[in-house]
Order: sequence, then structure tokens, then C-alpha cells
Amino acid sequence: MNKQLITELQSLGLRLEDAESGMAVRRGGAGPSDHKAVSIGGKTVMVPITTIGAAKSPFTASTPDQHGISIIRRDGRVIDSIAFPRRPRFYDLKTEDGVPYSHIATLHASDVLATTVLQSCIRYGNRKKSCQFCAIVQSLKAGRTILRKTPEQLAEVARAAVELDGVKHMVITTGTPNLSDRGAAILCESARAVKAAVALPIQGQCEPPDDDSWFGLMKKAGIDSLGMHLEAVTSKVRARIMPGKAGVPLERYMDAFDAAVAVFGRGEVSTYILAGLGDSAEAILSVCEQLIGKGVYPFVVPFIPITGTPLADHPSPDPRFMRDILQPLGAMLKQAGLRSADMKAGCAKCGACSALSSYEI
Repeated sequence: MNKQLITELQSLGLRLEDAESGMAVRRGGAGPSDHKAVSIGGKTVMVPITTIGAAKSPFTASTPDQHGISIIRRDGRVIDSIAFPRRPRFYDLKTEDGVPYSHIATLHASDVLATTVLQSCIRYGNRKKSCQFCAIVQSLKAGRTILRKTPEQLAEVARAAVELDGVKHMVITTGTPNLSDRGAAILCESARAVKAAVALPIQGQCEPPDDDSWFGLMKKAGIDSLGMHLEAVTSKVRARIMPGKAGVPLERYMDAFDAAVAVFGRGEVSTYILAGLGDSAEAILSVCEQLIGKGVYPFVVPFIPITGTPLADHPSPDPRFMRDILQPLGAMLKQAGLRSADMKAGCAKCGACSALSSYEI
């Protein structure tokens, strides 16, 4: 029941009777935006709340009771109950120079610290090259983050998040700063600082650097897992949705995955795939099969449009489409012995943006 409900909620969204329930909705930025974290059957997932699709969702959540429990209804019929994770304690703190900790890093799901070190990208200002779903600069323009987080700031916030809120692992991503290392250098200096301050597993995320030697350097710097995100799996969809990023061909990604797995190990390299952008279920599963054969975890999530982007009106995938992917993919992962829970850190280990981990069983 839970995996079916999560699949449907993440595709269709959720309407709240009390918009203030739980933590504030994340708007813009990198990662799950226009979402809210909710706990269903003990599992914390990210569910769209403020998207166009969510406004029409058949699912509604009641105002939480005194214990923080809310009732979910579908078309008025009671389906299940949910809870909302509390606001993290580290959000109440500021750096010595007055920057709120929440502007340096944010809590994802219930126990993951996430940061975008460089809140910009060389392609973002050019809509002929930028990824059509990207909102990386929105949170910066809204004053909810800063352009560049220093290694010292990241270390300070990471230590506090572990001590005050029991954070278990960290995701460090970045906008692409150049077409050579593609952010690997920034990840290295960030990871070194965090690991010097606190023993926290880290996933780094960037596009494939031009030189495979960066994988060893990232590992040495303290990055435990690596994410290099395809987003779309066919050349046609990549060229339409991410015209600039498509300049890094699929063949380079596949070669980079091989080189990265040789360094980080089987199951510690992953890729984010957005279902619903135009790739067929068959195409996604075919590429996933290739990736699993390489020891790469394909983290398939439903595409959720973000307000203010060129794809703001693009529909999310139907829940049946997602099940047609996640069901066989979960079986493939189980057979291959690639389990999200076994990863040291990262989006797939967190699993909040997809029901995929529920299909691994």
C-alpha cells in the first residue's frame, strides 16, 4: 500500500488544508523544489505541494492534530495518515558573519544535509543552453541562499546538523562552473573541510569531468559516493530538454561511470533519471539495465515541474507510467544486489524523491 500511495502522491501531488503544516516548502534551487517532506509508514518522502498539478490533486491532507498526525483523503475517502518532520534545530543558528545556516545547507527528508556549493551555472543565463527544468538561481534571487558557500561555512553547518539533528549523510552538489573539471575541484575542497570537522558520509554530484583522474582526487578528498546525473536517457530528449548539457554525450557518461565505479566501488556511483520528460519506459529501462551492469545505481524519479522554469506547465508522469518503470527496475536492482540502503551517502540512499526503494524488496 505504501509504495503505491507514495508513487501516486509523487506524481499527482498533495493539497494541504493547512499550508503551514511541517517545514516550509522549498522553492527554487537545486534538488526537490515546490515539495514538502512527509512521513508515510515511517518512510520520509518528498511530495509536490505548490505545483500546478498538485493544485488539482485528488489527495488532501487534514490539519495535523496535537501529535502532528494528518489524515490523507483521496476524493474525500480516508486513505492513510502522515506526519511532518519537525524543523531542524540547526536552522536557528547563524555563522559568525551573520549568514543563516539554512542559507548554507538544508535538511532533505529527515536526516540528509544538502548543499549547492555554487548556486549558479555557466549555462543558466542562456535559455538556448540551460536545462529547461532548472531553478538553481531562483532561491538565490529570493535571498534564501548565497552564491558560494565556503569550505569553512560548510564544515560549521555540517557539524551543527550532526550534533543537533542527527544528520546521517550529506549531499554536496554544484552548478557547473566550467567545461573542464565541471565542479570536481569545488567538491574536493568542500569535502575536505567537512570531513576535517565531522565524520559524515558525503555524496558529491557533478557532471563528468574531462579527466578521469578527478575521480581519484574526489575520493581522496573525502567523497564517499558520486552522482553524475543523466536526467534524460535518449539523445533526442536530452537535446530538447538540456541543450547545453547534452554537449556531454551519453558515451562520455558511460565511460565516466566505468572509471568512477573503479574508484568508488560498485553501488557507490549513481545517476538521477527524470521520468516523464519524453523518454519511453522501455528506453529508461534499457539504459538502467546497462547502468546496473556497470555497477551504477539508476535513481529514477518522476519529473516534477518547478514554477518559473520553461517546463513549469509540463505535466508530471502518470502513476501507472512510474509503476511500469519502478516495478521491473526494483526487481533488476534486487537481482543485481544493488540496494539503495547499502550506499554510503546520496540521493538514492535517501530515496525520498522516488518510491524506487520500496520496489527493491
